[in-house]
Amino acid sequence: MPVIERIADYADDLVAIRRDIHENPELGMEEVRTAALVAGLLNEWGITTHTGIGKTGVVGVLEGKAPGRTIGLRADMDALPIHEQTNLPFASKNPGVMHACGHDAHTTMLLGAARYLAETRDFNGKAVFIFQPAEEGLGGARAMLADNLFEQFPCDEIYGMHNKPNGEPGTVGVKPGIAMAGADFFDITVNASGAHAAMPHVSIDPIVIATSLVQQLQSIVSRNVPPNSPLVLSVTQIHAGSAYNVIPSQCTLSGTMRYFDTALANTVRQRMRDLCRGAELSYGVQIDIDIRDIFDVLVNDDALSHTMLDVAAEIVGADQVQVTPDAVTGSEDFADMLRAVPGAYCTVGHEGTVPLHNDGFILDEGILPVGASIYARLIEKRGTPAG
Repeated sequence: MPVIERIADYADDLVAIRRDIHENPELGMEEVRTAALVAGLLNEWGITTHTGIGKTGVVGVLEGKAPGRTIGLRADMDALPIHEQTNLPFASKNPGVMHACGHDAHTTMLLGAARYLAETRDFNGKAVFIFQPAEEGLGGARAMLADNLFEQFPCDEIYGMHNKPNGEPGTVGVKPGIAMAGADFFDITVNASGAHAAMPHVSIDPIVIATSLVQQLQSIVSRNVPPNSPLVLSVTQIHAGSAYNVIPSQCTLSGTMRYFDTALANTVRQRMRDLCRGAELSYGVQIDIDIRDIFDVLVNDDALSHTMLDVAAEIVGADQVQVTPDAVTGSEDFADMLRAVPGAYCTVGHEGTVPLHNDGFILDEGILPVGASIYARLIEKRGTPAG
C-alpha cells in the first residue's frame, strides 16, 4: 500500500507548513511561535489540545470510534544555533538559527497524521500527539516528563521517527534493543594565574595545563575502555585569552561523551575527575569539572520495533524496510520517553545527502507524506487490542 491517498491529496499543505516553520526557526524552550502554530492547527481540526507541557510543548488528544489502546506519537520542534547557508527561498529569517536537523519536517509529518486521523476517525482507542520542545541537548523530553506527561496522557505505546539524508528515499530502518548512545556534555575550567606574555615564568599558564588535559582525556578511551566496548570522548571547544600579549588566568574545555553502557560511562566520568584532580595537584591550580547527563541510551522495544517496520512496509514496501544492524553514537532524547513507555524509533531516508547539523542541509520534502502516513497507520493498526 502506498502513501495514504488522502494525505497525498494535501501534500502541498504539508510543504507550506514545513516551509513556514523552516523560515521561522526557534531554539529549544523558545518555540513559542511554532507551538502556537501547532496548537492552532490541532484546534482547527477538532483535536483536544494542551499547551505549556514542558514549557513550550504541545499535546493533542484524539478519541477513536471505539475503546482500545492509547498510542503516543512524538515529534520535536526546536532548531539549532546555526547560520543557514542553503539560499533557499524559504531560508531562515532568524540569523544564527536554522532547522538543520529536520525537526520542522518531523513536526509537519505528525501534523499531517493528526489532520488525517481527525478527518477519518477510523481507528480504535486514543491517539496522543506529542510535540516536544528542546530536543537538541536542552532536556525537552525530561521537561515534559517532569510536567507529568504520561500521568496526564497515559500511553500504552509510543513511536517517533527521524529523517535520514542518505540519498535513499522511502527507506525505513529500526534497530531493536539498544539503538542510540547516551550522552554527557562536560565543561572543565582551569583556574590558574595570568601574566604578561613576555614573562611567562611569573604565570601559571592555564592553556598549557588545558592542552595537556586534552591529551590525557583522549587516553581514557584507548587505555581505560575495553576495545570491544564502544565509547566516544571528544573535546570540542577550547576557550581562553583575549589578547596577543596576555597569558590568561582561565581556560575552559568543553565536549561530549557517547556511550552504550552506563556502568562504563560511570567509570569514564570518574577517570575524568581523577585526571583533573591530578592536574590540580601537579600545577597547584583549581580545576572545576562539570559533567552533565544529557541523553539516556535509546532502547527500542524488540517486538514494537518489528511492529513499526511492518506498518512502514505497508507504506513504502517490504523491500524498503530493514532491521538496522548497528547502534549509532548519535543521541536522541526520545530515549527518556522510551524509558517510561515501550515503543520504537525509526529513521526515514530521503534524497538529500548533506548531513544533519550542517549549514547547507536541505530536506527532501517528499518525505512529508511518507512520515505522516506511517504515523497514521500506527494509530489505525495499534489502537485495536489483540483479541
